[in-house]
Amino acid sequence: MVRIDLHTHSTRSDGTDTPAELVANAAGAGLDVVALTDHDATTGWDAAVEAAAQVDLELVRGLEISCRHHGAGVHLLAYEPDPAHPGLDAELARVLEGRNDRLPRTLAKLEELGYPVTAEQVRAVSGDAAATGRPHIADAMVGLGYVVDRDEAFGRFLMPGRPAYVDRYAADLETMIGLVRDAGGVTVIAHPWSRGSRRVLDAEAFESLRGSGLSGVEVDHNDHPPERRVELRGLARELDLVVTGSSDYHGTGKVGFDLGCHTTDPGQLDRLRHGWEQAARDAAQQHRLA
Repeated sequence: MVRIDLHTHSTRSDGTDTPAELVANAAGAGLDVVALTDHDATTGWDAAVEAAAQVDLELVRGLEISCRHHGAGVHLLAYEPDPAHPGLDAELARVLEGRNDRLPRTLAKLEELGYPVTAEQVRAVSGDAAATGRPHIADAMVGLGYVVDRDEAFGRFLMPGRPAYVDRYAADLETMIGLVRDAGGVTVIAHPWSRGSRRVLDAEAFESLRGSGLSGVEVDHNDHPPERRVELRGLARELDLVVTGSSDYHGTGKVGFDLGCHTTDPGQLDRLRHGWEQAARDAAQQHRLA
């Protein structure tokens, strides 16, 4: 049986495994296919591709893009886009800039609350990440003894509505779906009915997003209880959207999200693969006509 996990993170965003370690751990977990989907960045792709060749594992190159839809945050998984596409590259740079710009404002709020953290302490744990984000601040707070883990840091300080939360730029969801398609990739909404995004992702919204080029929906995810998975799977069937299942693995940064804890059916991956191959042909055709 082919085992496929299409949502994982490395140290290039907020995971704790390097890209090569993640691939090795995926092979050790019995996976045949794994997607590296770091937040808003593709900088781990080359190392992951090289590592996958060493262990005979198929790597799907992807990323998880921070988007906004009708005022709510939505995460978009993008698979096999050309990272050099000018429009996609520019928008991802803007999203990453928003991540980095948030750091000093968040640290100022924490200091006001009596929990001083320096930018140097945060960067010491963010390492080679493409941008410094809230998980890295949380890890620094753990190291300083302010909290016991990331969950406590987010629950008490860093999530929306908490005293140290700072908003940042996120890409428009429909615009990003189009940019990924134009760059030869395909898109899947990540954990759509978690973290408050369900209010903007009802059946009508999914139908509209499908019309904009959305390919699929991540159904089997730890943040979705069984009854939501049943409902989402039925909705995907009605709209002929690809259904995926994934771990959302972050290494030790996210307990209980083990590699392969949820997987994608091989037939669904085949549908995605057909989609990105067609999108790549369309992008090449557009380039020739330009």
